[in-house]
Amino acid sequence: MQTFRIPPVLTVNKSAAYALYDLTYIRDVAYKPEEYYVKTRKCEPNADAKVVKICERLRDENGTIIEHTEPMCCPCGPQRRVPSSCGSVFDKLMKGKPNTAHCVRFPGDWFHVFGIGQRSLGFSVLIQVKTGSKVSEVLIGPENRTAISNDKFLRANLIGDFVGYTNIPSFEDFYLVIPRQGGPGQPQNLGRNFSMWMLLERVRFTLDGVECNKIGVNFEAFNGQPNFCSSPFWSCLHNQLWNFLEADQNRIERKQVPLFGVEGRFERINQHPNAGTHSFSIGVTEVINTNLLIELSADDVDYVYQRSPGKILSINIPTFEALTQFGTATITAKNTGEVEASYCLTFDCSSDVTLMEEQYFIMKPKETLTRSFKLYPGTDQAAKYICAAILKDSNYNEVDRAECQFSTTSTVIDNGSQGNPFKPPKTGTTGFFDSIESFWNHVWKTFIDFITGKSCRTKCSGFFDFRCHIQYICMSWILMFGLLLAIFPTVIVLLWLLHQKGLFDPLYDWWDDHFWEDSPSTKNTRHRINVDHRHVHVHKHHGHEARHHNYGTHHKRKSTHNDHKHSHFQRSSDYHYDLHHVHKDKHKHGRRSSSVMQKVDENTGYHGQKKQRRTTKDYSK
Repeated sequence: MQTFRIPPVLTVNKSAAYALYDLTYIRDVAYKPEEYYVKTRKCEPNADAKVVKICERLRDENGTIIEHTEPMCCPCGPQRRVPSSCGSVFDKLMKGKPNTAHCVRFPGDWFHVFGIGQRSLGFSVLIQVKTGSKVSEVLIGPENRTAISNDKFLRANLIGDFVGYTNIPSFEDFYLVIPRQGGPGQPQNLGRNFSMWMLLERVRFTLDGVECNKIGVNFEAFNGQPNFCSSPFWSCLHNQLWNFLEADQNRIERKQVPLFGVEGRFERINQHPNAGTHSFSIGVTEVINTNLLIELSADDVDYVYQRSPGKILSINIPTFEALTQFGTATITAKNTGEVEASYCLTFDCSSDVTLMEEQYFIMKPKETLTRSFKLYPGTDQAAKYICAAILKDSNYNEVDRAECQFSTTSTVIDNGSQGNPFKPPKTGTTGFFDSIESFWNHVWKTFIDFITGKSCRTKCSGFFDFRCHIQYICMSWILMFGLLLAIFPTVIVLLWLLHQKGLFDPLYDWWDDHFWEDSPSTKNTRHRINVDHRHVHVHKHHGHEARHHNYGTHHKRKSTHNDHKHSHFQRSSDYHYDLHHVHKDKHKHGRRSSSVMQKVDENTGYHGQKKQRRTTKDYSK
């Protein structure tokens, strides 16, 4: 362990960082331009102070009349710049017509206007090195990056700064305005009245003074505005410095941050070293880290190191499995001397073990310390290895050595926790056909999964997950969904066919018996159906069954209209007569008559009854 005989004491002090801006003087502007007016009857541009009073033309220190300072005369009237009464006709004749004289003047405070240049970061770093009674120091910063002490013992270099998270503001598009301390022109001192310092955009200023409603407006812009007499009072004099300062004061009263003022927005205003009239600075609130390079001369530096004997007490290496694990060699060493000293411990093994980095440590007198080394064999076979632990003192001389042996077990290939065992690839003809067989099995399995929808069942959540089934083209789902859609038209067709066969006739009759029996028209319909059957059974000739059936139907319609005119007794008589006649025909014609009745009954099912009911309803109406 090497140390300085007289250790140097190093001290580094860094000042607060600030952003420094260059200033360029531009001009002076009035804080609050004001418009004055005088009511008179003899306003003229060259009128003297007796007529226009304050609006008299101005003169410089040499007595020369200042251009564009003459008053602007406006006639009387209610729609003028200053509404006034024109008086009576007698007053106009005796005293003259009234008018007003208007002018702009610049009383009160004036401000200096400065252009702001590029910014730079400023701070200083003081480095001191004390060696015994001797002190060496240097002062460096962004403007002085390298410095050497007077005694040549200390040398410091400012490498750079780390970038912060907060951007330093740039004011290249702003003007700085500060109150004027003395006379006009370039100031000698910026003063300390930071409460009235403001940063305003350049577009708010007129440098030549010929634009209205901008800071720096002059006499020419005021007198030259169009429609002067019909314009409102104080036109052309808005957006001046006093407007912005009062707006900030209102925000401060409401506990808000000012928008234009410097004070309240920034810290450590103009506190940089050697502050003058050509610079302006604000404090940087974020901590900025600086990278330094410090060099000391080693010509008269004395080193002291302590040596002490030591001993290796034990070495312990458990058996482990090669390749799959690493071994650990635990070595215990002791400082057998009387002073505190530094040591170096090295552990070297045979060539089949990866080299290990030596370790450095310090031990107090009689102290025991344990260090560990990781062992990585280079083979997967079981083997024995010979290693040596070497302990060196602070002067790198060997003070003790101990040898040891350790063994490893062979790597277990098929151990379940180690993963799947390694299988060497097959070669030759057998491997080629096995590859084809494997490829065919994979294709066949994929095809079967596609047809049966196995993959879809694992990926799609439900039967009605349309998007998933369409995305993966699930054939089984498409077939099942098509069958589901085909069930509805099939059921409808089946019901229609059963209806045509008369399967639902008992249901229709039951409906009629329970919901139609109370209606008079229903009774007439039933009676009319029975009477109409008479016309079907009376026909004798088999060859003319269709014609007589049509005739009977036509006759049935006629009888439906005529039955309304006969009495109930007459209808009963005809009915019994027809029954007798049918009974007689049945004995004469035998089977032929039976076949006729069967055919007629089949053709006059429920549809015929429905038609008869409709006819009966029409009749009852």
